[in-house]
Amino acid sequence: MSEAYIIEAVRTPVGRRGGALSHLHPADLGAHVITALLDRVDVDPTDVDDVVFGCVDTIGPQAGDIARTAWLAAGFPEQVPGVTVDRQCGASQQALHFAAQAVMSGTADLVVAGGVQSMSRIPIGASMTTGVQYGFEDPYSGCRGWEHRYGDEEISQFRAADLIATRWDLSREVMEEFACTSHLRAVTAIKEGRFDREIAPVDGVAHDECPRTDTSVEKMATLKPLREGGRTTAALASQISDGASAVLVASERAVREHRLTPRARVHHLSARGSDPVYMLTGPIRATRYALDRAGMDITDIDLFEVNEAFASVVLAWAGETGADLDRVNVNGGAIALGHPIGATGTKLCTTLVHELERTGGRFGLQTMCEGGGQANVTIVERLG
Repeated sequence: MSEAYIIEAVRTPVGRRGGALSHLHPADLGAHVITALLDRVDVDPTDVDDVVFGCVDTIGPQAGDIARTAWLAAGFPEQVPGVTVDRQCGASQQALHFAAQAVMSGTADLVVAGGVQSMSRIPIGASMTTGVQYGFEDPYSGCRGWEHRYGDEEISQFRAADLIATRWDLSREVMEEFACTSHLRAVTAIKEGRFDREIAPVDGVAHDECPRTDTSVEKMATLKPLREGGRTTAALASQISDGASAVLVASERAVREHRLTPRARVHHLSARGSDPVYMLTGPIRATRYALDRAGMDITDIDLFEVNEAFASVVLAWAGETGADLDRVNVNGGAIALGHPIGATGTKLCTTLVHELERTGGRFGLQTMCEGGGQANVTIVERLG
């Protein structure tokens, strides 16, 4: 079986809701990172076998297979196909997995994997609320199999975040300290230029917009919970945002024939499911499974990128896996940097590869919780 190599990885800066990227068509955002990606490597676009993009709420400007639309909007050859993936927040991480699996199976040699999301233009959950006009209140009501199994349980990421905080006895104060650290790390990373190599500026925007330089635990403590009686506030949740990201995945043959220099190797990839009511606990089981399959221990991992959907998610994951939080999201996470849901998977991979190079680490692991109670895990090995 062929190895799958990451040749290059780029992302846009992340724009806050209604911010500097909100005026851009999502296909143009996707086209931007694809163009930037191929500008950095000596590969003829006609040699690309497929484009696999993650995107959630694929309606309006995100509909019609945005992977294909973004490739064509970039001006690249019509003969190259594209497919759009939706594994909720893990959509583009799954796109990376599909790309790597195609390469490892020998059915493709060069695949662009990425994701895009314009949450300013298409609000989160829009594909669900759109169903109301057709008589569907949500994706579950009226499904006999679902109701037999889960009854009328409220399925909500906000409820899930509070359920996790309660089950793992995470106080609001502990979560606010974690969230504040995320902002401090992100601000430091931007000041030190740690993201400069991975970002492809858009319309003069070269830096992430979401990190707050003036936040504090005292300010966070003044916010009301998102749910009555809950512990989770907006400060403890990922920020709604816009962005795109992409990586180029190549086979051993492509590396040889195109004389490419791999930056990393996909060491392991997998996905697991968990309780859809708790929804956000998937990374715990998925991380244990991935390490076991890879024959590794948590201490073998130099850096982690764990999506900060909510502070409770990462803290519960760290408590269960024994991961050292000093190695987790060292440049801040989605609480500070934003979570353009369809793009976050390959965005985290991009940051992970660059940070392993900067620090000299060997192995990096990324994971994130996903709607429906799921999680992807990717372990990459830095080369060179």
